[in-house]
Amino acid sequence: MEAGLRTLELDVRRRLDGLLQGNHLGLVPGPGSEPGEARPYQPGDDVRRMDWAVTARTTSPHIRETVADRELETWLVADVSASLDFGTALCEKRDLVVCATAAVAHLTGGGGNRIGALVSNGAGSITRVPARGGLPHARGLVRKIAETPRAEEGVRGDLAAALEKLRRPPRRRGLAVVISDFLGDTDWQRPLRALGGHHDLIAIEVLDPRDIDLPDVGTVVLADPETGKQREVHASALLRKEFGAAAHAHRQDVAAALRRAGAAHLVLRTDSDWIADMVRFVVARKRRWSGGVA
Repeated sequence: MEAGLRTLELDVRRRLDGLLQGNHLGLVPGPGSEPGEARPYQPGDDVRRMDWAVTARTTSPHIRETVADRELETWLVADVSASLDFGTALCEKRDLVVCATAAVAHLTGGGGNRIGALVSNGAGSITRVPARGGLPHARGLVRKIAETPRAEEGVRGDLAAALEKLRRPPRRRGLAVVISDFLGDTDWQRPLRALGGHHDLIAIEVLDPRDIDLPDVGTVVLADPETGKQREVHASALLRKEFGAAAHAHRQDVAAALRRAGAAHLVLRTDSDWIADMVRFVVARKRRWSGGVA
């Protein structure tokens, strides 16, 4: 476990920093007020931050970066219920929850920022990790989520309860990140909207290809890990079509609920490069803040 987490940390640091090529790594909008270093102008940058003195001296457009003079408090809601203990591609969805946690901790770290988490692996089982700063704490938080015991068979996830735990008592305005597959009932909509009204909100949806379509595998036994129910079915063309339509409709409902809550929506899949998806998401948010086109 320790070796795997250290490899994950190195991969996150190397690839995120390398692919973002020096861009500000923050996930929260708004520039700071303290002047920072000048850098060459790039399409999409806010022209109001143009540094005319450096531009005249170098004869090429430069802008002046700003350093945030505030401390950010980030809270994660990590759903590691039984439906996340599943994966048919490169990893399990649960592994992607750990990876996303490591990336968020890296992107929001430094400058006196703090990060905490609520980890839920089933109904009534919620672990709170207090918000603190520093690299050792961030490493411990990632390890805590990775070592969370798997839920027993028949234990249903309760994302709504975890969101309520985060919403009450009220906290200072900051960043709230919800990581889940958002399968099942959408009873989490109300507490999520309440969080979105007070915090900058990011929803990270973790998916596996089999959550979206059923392959042509003939007769197969399907099991629901959260209820323990099993059913033998024949994956006919009609069943696969109906399954795909139902899965697509549910994904659309989830996306609409997240939009209503004011959440930025990031989808990570077990069959794709999750770090590249994270980079595209961060760069798109940065461009929107600066007035560019995502």
